[in-house]
Amino acid sequence: MRALSWSLWTLSLLAAIAAAIPTAGGQTEIVPDAVEADPYDEKSLDADPTIRRPVTVWSESNAPATPKLEDLSLRDSVSQYGITWTFERPARVGQFVNGDWYVVAPATIVKIDPAPLYGGEIPKRQLDNRDKERPEDQRVRNGFMLNPPAQMKVAYDSGVRNWFDRSLIQRLPVAMKPGDSLVSTISMPKGLVLAAQLRNKIERGEGDSSPIRTAGVLTCVEGPQPPDAFRPAFCDRTQRIYLARDLKRGLLPTAAATKSIPRIDRYVRFTQRPWVGTCFFGFEEPVENMPQYGLEYGRVAGISALLLCTDLKPERKEPLLVNFVQIGIDLGGMIRSGHPGWTGWGGHGSGRKLPIVFAGLLLGDDELAGIGGSYPKVSFGEDEQTAYGDCWTGAKVVFAGHSGIDAATGEGRSRGNMWGPYEHTPPSQWANGAKTSESYRRCCTSVGWVAQALALRLMHAERQWDHDAFFDYVDRWMSEDDAGFVKAIKEATGQDHDKEWARQGQAWDAFVNEMWAKHRPALAAPTDGWKQAHDDAYYRTAIQSVK
Repeated sequence: MRALSWSLWTLSLLAAIAAAIPTAGGQTEIVPDAVEADPYDEKSLDADPTIRRPVTVWSESNAPATPKLEDLSLRDSVSQYGITWTFERPARVGQFVNGDWYVVAPATIVKIDPAPLYGGEIPKRQLDNRDKERPEDQRVRNGFMLNPPAQMKVAYDSGVRNWFDRSLIQRLPVAMKPGDSLVSTISMPKGLVLAAQLRNKIERGEGDSSPIRTAGVLTCVEGPQPPDAFRPAFCDRTQRIYLARDLKRGLLPTAAATKSIPRIDRYVRFTQRPWVGTCFFGFEEPVENMPQYGLEYGRVAGISALLLCTDLKPERKEPLLVNFVQIGIDLGGMIRSGHPGWTGWGGHGSGRKLPIVFAGLLLGDDELAGIGGSYPKVSFGEDEQTAYGDCWTGAKVVFAGHSGIDAATGEGRSRGNMWGPYEHTPPSQWANGAKTSESYRRCCTSVGWVAQALALRLMHAERQWDHDAFFDYVDRWMSEDDAGFVKAIKEATGQDHDKEWARQGQAWDAFVNEMWAKHRPALAAPTDGWKQAHDDAYYRTAIQSVK
């Protein structure tokens, strides 16, 4: 099947996104122009020097020395990604290997720019429908959280759906001690439409859009850190520090890149800002930091890992490597701090496990590398939605449905809509829930898993992933001829899946398709595992206990 590539709409870079208009309360209101902006297009990449920040390939042979306290810069404030933190008095500061700032304790933040706004300080014309549903004293913009909990609740912006918790709203000043992480945000102004990573279009108050534009993390430490230190996970109060010199770069394959290799700077930009989403559905994920939907989360994670498995020169890979490992550290830190994971829910829930496994492998942290086995009751979408079982097509591995199988209980999830396991039945028996699951199998999950599975196989990380059904399912997706099955589904249900983007045998990204065709057949792992019988007791039990 011809490779399919999704094109983002052509957008002009926003030269001046707002006019400053003083309001009656003395606040400055940001009124965006009626244009769309793409933070990730070619012009934006060319204009962003941070993605070409010099990054040294640290190793044991050239390990940097830890600076003395007096060697650190003494500053009144530090700035990153449009956010400025001002200290009560000059403080010693440094940067982690990914460029994020730390401050040596003691430190008190007395000012943040853009300023957090509360209640009546928010201009009325900037209120969206969710704001208006809340009492005035529960409204917030440009919010921050000291030590965000590893839970699905935040207080960055009162426009957040589902997960906004007013009890977590914080105000300045903020006294920071060693172990503290301060996550600060910039809110989306009304009327601004931003392109998100790879596909989505985001506008405050519209649909499932996040109201948060960007976020930065300031960490408080006890003393100076080595220049190759990764930022500790923002949910990790123990402040576990990893060092870039310890990265096992020899584990990275050097598979020949194909002609459609994307511009690596773009993926450096995709991954350089902290992925601070602790919730779900993308309702609170900063648009300029991270993907907004599970499918794109999986695509960005998979392609980033695949790029790092190519024959690009090590110094070319290093910025992306540092960024991607940092994401894995942050996600792993959430799990270690009690986060329940990211459940199979349609296209949501994908893409989180790969960065954790990848970081664990490269850092020699077995708990992270084997995160599924280390925390067996934590949810990861790819695993909850794939299982060994008899499929109506003759395959021996199935897509376990829109809502999959609950990792914590082993029960098939219905969520009141029969969205659980269904592929063991023929299309003639599919109710609406099964038809919904088949649509999500084709539109919003499988295509985002291909690069992930290939990167993991190239790294021979199947054992660490610890869910073989995922790999065999992706092999099935890429090699099973579904022409007859598409016809059978249409005859039985009326649903027509004969669209190029919905057909098996492809991912949406030409680079992924080419890399799969070139490298998957050459790997030792059999390509027909999806045809072979496996122990399907897990799936059968899930079918019998659908809830």
